[in-house]
Amino acid sequence: MPTKNGAGRGSGSTATTNPPGNQTPNTPDINESDIARLKVDQLRDRLRRRGVTGTADMRKDDLVKALVKAMKDGAKKNTSAREGSSSGAGASSSGGGVRKGPQTSKSIKYAQEVTSVDDEPERPGRSLVTTDHEVIRRWAEARKGVPTTVDGTEHDGHAGVLRFDFPSNGREQRLREISWEEWFRAFDERRLNFIYQEERSDGKQSNFFRLESPDREDG
Repeated sequence: MPTKNGAGRGSGSTATTNPPGNQTPNTPDINESDIARLKVDQLRDRLRRRGVTGTADMRKDDLVKALVKAMKDGAKKNTSAREGSSSGAGASSSGGGVRKGPQTSKSIKYAQEVTSVDDEPERPGRSLVTTDHEVIRRWAEARKGVPTTVDGTEHDGHAGVLRFDFPSNGREQRLREISWEEWFRAFDERRLNFIYQEERSDGKQSNFFRLESPDREDG
């Protein structure tokens, strides 16, 4: 995952001990300064998505502290899960890790890697990338999106070009709805990466996504 804010400004111990951006120790992707810039409604929404309730009467400072704590707890859980999976028989194809190859794009290289539904964007408008099935499914369902394939692109009984259809934008006639199982089967077989945004830079929900293959220029 890319390191936020780049390298320290100096080579001494001060840059290591106090990294820029008020980052939380041992959790470099949790930047309290960025979190504090979020609006109250955004803070409550992020806490709600993490299962934290009772935020209606909380002041902004308390919301910021609660979100930082929730993100720390999520980071610890993710570390434990990764350590557990690394000692097992092998990682799942839907484990969230970025797929790389000869045609890996700059978009993937500079995007924040997301490996769990507990991961949060470093800032609004951040470009994200994942292969985790649950992350992708929740992102689409939060926007009323349904898994589809472009009609006429199927081959040998397999789904063709993969897309999401967002009914709120008006149904696209050329898209045919398929099951999540079929969608993810094609997604994994083609070694695709899911590049997306949770929010635009202004904090509003974003529907942007793109599927890319690291093995083929046309994805």
